[in-house]
Amino acid sequence: MYRSHNCGELNASHINQEVTLAGWVQKTRNKGFLIWTDLRDRYGVTQLIFDEARTQKDVFELAETLGREFVIQVKGTVIERESKNPNMATGDIEILVKELTILNAAQVPPFTIEDETDGGEDIRMKYRYLDIRRNPVKNSLLFRHKVAMEVRNYLSAQGFIEVETPVLIKSTPEGARDFIVPSRMNEGQFYALPQSPQTFKQLLMVGGMDKYFQIVKCFRDEDLRADRQPEFTQIDCEMAFVEQEDIMQAFEGLASHLLKELKGVETGAFPRVTYDEAMRKYGNDKPDIRFGMEFGELNEVAQHKDFGVFNSSELVVGIAVPGGAAYTRKEIDALIDWVKRPQVGASGMVYVKCEEGGTYKSSVDKFYDQEDLKKWAEITGANAGDLILVLSGDAFKTRTRLSALRMELATRLDLRKPDEFAPLWVVDFPLLEWDEDSERFHAMHHPFTSPKPEDIPLLETNPGKVRANAYDLVLNGNEIGGGSIRIHDKDVQALMFKHLGFTDEEAKAQFGFLMDAFQYGAPPHGGLAFGFDRLVAILGGQETIRDFIAFPKNNSGRDVMIDAPSVINNAQLEELHIKLK
Repeated sequence: MYRSHNCGELNASHINQEVTLAGWVQKTRNKGFLIWTDLRDRYGVTQLIFDEARTQKDVFELAETLGREFVIQVKGTVIERESKNPNMATGDIEILVKELTILNAAQVPPFTIEDETDGGEDIRMKYRYLDIRRNPVKNSLLFRHKVAMEVRNYLSAQGFIEVETPVLIKSTPEGARDFIVPSRMNEGQFYALPQSPQTFKQLLMVGGMDKYFQIVKCFRDEDLRADRQPEFTQIDCEMAFVEQEDIMQAFEGLASHLLKELKGVETGAFPRVTYDEAMRKYGNDKPDIRFGMEFGELNEVAQHKDFGVFNSSELVVGIAVPGGAAYTRKEIDALIDWVKRPQVGASGMVYVKCEEGGTYKSSVDKFYDQEDLKKWAEITGANAGDLILVLSGDAFKTRTRLSALRMELATRLDLRKPDEFAPLWVVDFPLLEWDEDSERFHAMHHPFTSPKPEDIPLLETNPGKVRANAYDLVLNGNEIGGGSIRIHDKDVQALMFKHLGFTDEEAKAQFGFLMDAFQYGAPPHGGLAFGFDRLVAILGGQETIRDFIAFPKNNSGRDVMIDAPSVINNAQLEELHIKLK
């Protein structure tokens, strides 16, 4: 038996007990005749004491050789600690060591295994197995496990069953790029790794598994960022004999349960906004509603004067920055420079200071009088002491730019508090979006999303106006889940394929198996998938997902720890019938 207890459970009630512990040496303090060693495992830290007067000579001498991260086993007696540490769970006791075994010596680690480490991200990614020993990463992984267990327990109690679906599947042309796997036994043919289990969960509904879920790995070969990985995890769900409201109620229940059980947050009914309303008020379809700064559209009160910039714009829109009237001209100029960056792309910005006493000072005083600026304040909801910031131009681009500015200001003003949670539903998305490059419509979600029944006639006359029977669950400015009611009628699905540019032959080649299944009694069905990595990170108070993944990839999609992806030898390539140029 390597240990009778772990390093986080001993306390004053164990005094005088003989115990055996095992773990890693956190640090050692040698006073000559006394040596204190902090022993760490997954559960905590326990202080060991080697006393020249009470410890056998050979044990004491061995203790003098201990280095950081040595793996050791000790046997000894729990004694009361003279200098107690109230910040440690085991801070009332220490172990007077009688026996010491070095299980494995260790090299000095490339960074300190402490909460506040001296290791940069690159080196910690390379030695991820060491980084996991640090409390911030360890606790993030434990939290991920806790969320997964809550999800499984909740959905199981609601009658869902977990079913595994295939990982080697067929490549389809919709969505992001597939990761491709060559087939050795089928020359010239390839599997794809699933971007989601979409078609399989629909087939499970045809098979009568009317409440399905799976915590599943998915793969997308797309550009990376802090909250995106080439392989990621979804809570994938599907239900049969349901309408949109049934699904939203079911998974609002799951989200509310997680917030209550994991964060102690009680939520009422989640607000609901349409896609058009979200874009009009916040400039994006995943708004953060923990704070205000809603958009105010100013066309009617800003395009009646001789200011050509506004008069030639499709949209003039502003936000009120709380307390912003106190900004200096230098601070305002810095904000103007911020929106002019290539990442945002604005050509300039107009500002209005709402001063005490009901007066206004703006960068366009030459064109607008006090009565004009007062109307701007009313529309944007600005009060005395606030700052109005205004952008103009193409409607979509201007909203996107102002949305980026709104989020940046909220971060600077500390309005995006990680311990506050504001969920909402966004509904009534466009079913299709026009792609300029291919000059055809693409599915905004995927080709199996049902149109709103009342909008089906528009597919032939005005496809861009058709609304999807789709919904996204947004939390703190992040889409954490999204789904739709699916098309279960073969004729409607064929019509959808037609408007996505598929010929009958192409549709049959790609999705014939699904269309065939629909001929054997497909029930009305729909579902939702949560981005599990992102959900865990937000519940854990973080914006990025890497620390909640045991072995993440870097921004280039590489695993620098195992050096993957890597070159494979010619013999393997020949077996796979692959020739490199």
